[in-house]
Amino acid sequence: MGNNNYYGMCKKGIGRAVEIRTNRGTVHRGIIERVTPNRVYLRPLTGGGNNYRGYGYGYGGGYGWGWGGAAAGFALGAITSLAFLAFLW
Repeated sequence: MGNNNYYGMCKKGIGRAVEIRTNRGTVHRGIIERVTPNRVYLRPLTGGGNNYRGYGYGYGGGYGWGWGGAAAGFALGAITSLAFLAFLW
């Protein structure tokens, strides 16, 4: 799927919970905060445990950390799959 398709899906999904898989195999879960033509910004899901509030190690070795309510940005070109989550766990 091209960047334009992910851009459109993300733009329509602002405020919804998603799971994003990147071309490096990392998985990121969060709420779409905002979208630019090149990036999607996720706000971490609330929760605890070892999932680091919905984030794992991200693109570039540390991009997935979203502490303190900050949104982490992910390149649309790095996305290999995007799934909207029906519920928050």
